[in-house]
Amino acid sequence: MAACSTVLLAVLSAACATSGQTQTRQADRNAPATLSFWSTGGDDETAIFQKAADLYHQKHPAVTVKVQTLSWDDAYAKLLAAATSRSGPDVISGGMTWTIQFGARGAMVDLREHGLDALKAQAQPAQWESATSPDGSVYGVPLDMSTLALYYRTDLLKEAGLDAPPKTWEELVGHIAKLKAAGIKKPYSQDWGNLDWIGYFNYLYQAGGTFYTPDCKPSLNTPQAEQALTYWVDLYREHGAPTASVEASDALDTGTALVVGGNWIAKGIDVNKPKLKGRWAMAPLPAGPAGPTTFIGGRAIGVTSFSKHARTGADFVKFMYGDEAIAAIVEEARKRNLPYIPPRPDKVVSASSFAPEQAQVFEASIRTGKAAPGCPGWDESAPDVSKQLQSAILGKADVRTALTEAAKVMERNAG
Repeated sequence: MAACSTVLLAVLSAACATSGQTQTRQADRNAPATLSFWSTGGDDETAIFQKAADLYHQKHPAVTVKVQTLSWDDAYAKLLAAATSRSGPDVISGGMTWTIQFGARGAMVDLREHGLDALKAQAQPAQWESATSPDGSVYGVPLDMSTLALYYRTDLLKEAGLDAPPKTWEELVGHIAKLKAAGIKKPYSQDWGNLDWIGYFNYLYQAGGTFYTPDCKPSLNTPQAEQALTYWVDLYREHGAPTASVEASDALDTGTALVVGGNWIAKGIDVNKPKLKGRWAMAPLPAGPAGPTTFIGGRAIGVTSFSKHARTGADFVKFMYGDEAIAAIVEEARKRNLPYIPPRPDKVVSASSFAPEQAQVFEASIRTGKAAPGCPGWDESAPDVSKQLQSAILGKADVRTALTEAAKVMERNAG
């Protein structure tokens, strides 16, 4: 639900560019049409988007949209193959920056041609920027949002004499020390983003840094980037955060007091861990010196340039932003106990599938959140950037060297 699969990323540079291909002949808009929508995620997520597709069919009886599941493990490879061969679905969804990569190869419709750039006013600004190409092309628009929260055991904090979760970096370190002093053996751990660029992302932006400059030059050679990585590394090496990843609800259940995890964790704790009911709560991540910035993930949705139904596909994408479609998706998500946050910030509290008090935490995170870089080469670079960050955490390289090597990877892949 977050980062793209690394499978076949290496072939990107060798993939056939399709920007010079002849424009696909469009079908008669008045004739019946069946659109194929390849949706990255699980079957339950396919089902909630199919509800919106069925609603679109009710309003446009001549148009049928069939949603098909692609797993996160191999979605990028399958979509890349479709983009290269110019055959496959009419509509796709996947990682926030994927449509940029496919669009650069001529495989996506620039949705500005169909007026969908108007959706920018409804989207979260940073997430919209993440899905938009540096040249302004809109090959995809956000379909949903995901973010992180600090989950905590209220009983364990109370045991350590703490009446609230940490709100700053300094308080986080202080809380960990007090929890240890109180005999809490597992004071802190990280789930989503553990030893990964997403985990570092939060600290980097909270320190006032970025992965790239506004003109897409690597920007990890800054004091802010070094401060962020030093703090993150210290959470592991000095304060005992485990390098082994443990799913957040399992960590809470086995006695971890503070856990950083994805928003979807909130849906399953009371159901899957009934002994924790009434003993846990959530808060936004502790803020760094530059503020409380938190990573925003999610999927982008776009229309392929080889679709014979490009205009209808674009209209369907626009429909997915409407109140009726969001309501249909949320209703089905609640039935299935699935996490779903709409791509519209104004709907996070009123129309997500989370309880209001949970949605309020996510709304606070999203309000000041940032999304993955939409710069050329980022998707190819991300796995190797993570390896360089891990080298610092595991003591194989100092902070400055790890950042220098990560920047070199980003520079090489920038094209």
